[in-house]
Amino acid sequence: MTKKYLLSSTFFLLVVMKSVLLSASSSFQTEEFKLGASKSRMTPPVGSIIGDSYGIRVSEGVHDDLFIKTLVFEHGSERAAFITLDAISLPHSLVIKSRELVHQQTGIAINNIILNATHAHAGPQMNPLFWDVVGGTAKLKSQEYTHKLPELIAASVKLAVSKIQPVRVSVGSVQEQTISFNRRYLMKDGTFRTNPGKLNPDVVRPAGPIDPELSIVYFESLDKKPVAILVNFALHVAIVGGKQFSSDFPGVMSELIGKVKGEDVVTVFTNGTSGNINHVDVSNPDQLSGFDESRRIGTVLAGRVLSALPSLHQIPIKSLKAKIQTVRLPVFRTIERSEADWAKGIISKFGKPDGPGFADVVSAWRILDLVKYQGGLESRHKSTTTVPLTEDGTALETEVSVIAFGDQMALVGFPGDAFVELGLGIKLNSPFRFTLVNEQSGNGTISYMPNKKAFPEGQYEVNSVRYSSGGGEALVDAAIETLISIFYHKKL
Repeated sequence: MTKKYLLSSTFFLLVVMKSVLLSASSSFQTEEFKLGASKSRMTPPVGSIIGDSYGIRVSEGVHDDLFIKTLVFEHGSERAAFITLDAISLPHSLVIKSRELVHQQTGIAINNIILNATHAHAGPQMNPLFWDVVGGTAKLKSQEYTHKLPELIAASVKLAVSKIQPVRVSVGSVQEQTISFNRRYLMKDGTFRTNPGKLNPDVVRPAGPIDPELSIVYFESLDKKPVAILVNFALHVAIVGGKQFSSDFPGVMSELIGKVKGEDVVTVFTNGTSGNINHVDVSNPDQLSGFDESRRIGTVLAGRVLSALPSLHQIPIKSLKAKIQTVRLPVFRTIERSEADWAKGIISKFGKPDGPGFADVVSAWRILDLVKYQGGLESRHKSTTTVPLTEDGTALETEVSVIAFGDQMALVGFPGDAFVELGLGIKLNSPFRFTLVNEQSGNGTISYMPNKKAFPEGQYEVNSVRYSSGGGEALVDAAIETLISIFYHKKL
């Protein structure tokens, strides 16, 4: 009797446990993954300054519009925002103000907000250092535009939130090896040179690799209507020049994909780590240039994306996690007051007749980015877009960020104009099956980010860098640690 009673009790307990587990599973499955996507115009006014790195050209027109493109992700009670701007980089003050405003207006946690720039060289100039060089009405227009940009960013996020809906997510990548080239070369005399010129007989070989992976994330509604496409590829967005605003080849790519998938589809381009990667094929003297080359490359990318869509893998997303990790990078050296005075003099003469050479301008900007300004951040923001210095002035305070989608995919926000080797290192060591590394992200501008190998090689990128050798690798380590900590749901 007792044995029969025990068996009956055990059976009853198993039935109850199964019922509880099925109920929990059913409850868990009701937490669908959702997405809201928006596209908002951010084209600066004609007559403001165009912002390549050292941009002092006053715009005379608009070739094609610039956009803020926002993806808001939701799973259960968790939300995260991924915001991409057609700009060369994002000032520290802009990132901080935008995050605060987005949080106030949408409730999305500040640490769940990633902003990044496509690195478009024909976008707005947002650096006060070069506003002052131009001066006049152009400076005032650029100031007013930049001041209003956080409101435009917040409005873009609010619009995306209003469009949130359940979606399916498919991910994959294809190899594209015909449009990107490592722009640093080993020369016959043993030196290294950036962009050595077409058919230079002294070129031995490229000094590093490219990243040929073209990554694609496709979001579609439950009734299979396309909602958004995220495209990641490592290539300097620096093809078009002149005095017209343009989003360059990412705009061409988005336009062409829209013609096929629908104008309402939000196509977002993010740059992989492309600090030493550009479009220049030194073996081809007949290569197109300017808007013609931009359209060719945008067309190649659009074609590759569209042809890859049927082969993407649908992934389940059972959680959404985001994290920002602060990283301190030792500066390449501390700055003396006499150097700062020299640097201010150089920048004040930039672009004028008999003005300084470009190498001096590069050095001067680097020095002014590492000066400790009296008056704290407010004073610093009047002179530079670069991330803050530590209190003692010996290190820069930057960050890496991650948005992780279950255990399948992660978006990494990586600062600066980073060398391709750094992004490859993150992707190689990430525990996630699909990892997209997005440069020009983080908490503000930080210029070039070479890997340790490049420091003794020298050249333009190394002459521009603000941190000491090994800083890029420290950021890679931080990104990998963050990815692992999220993947295994524990702190390292």
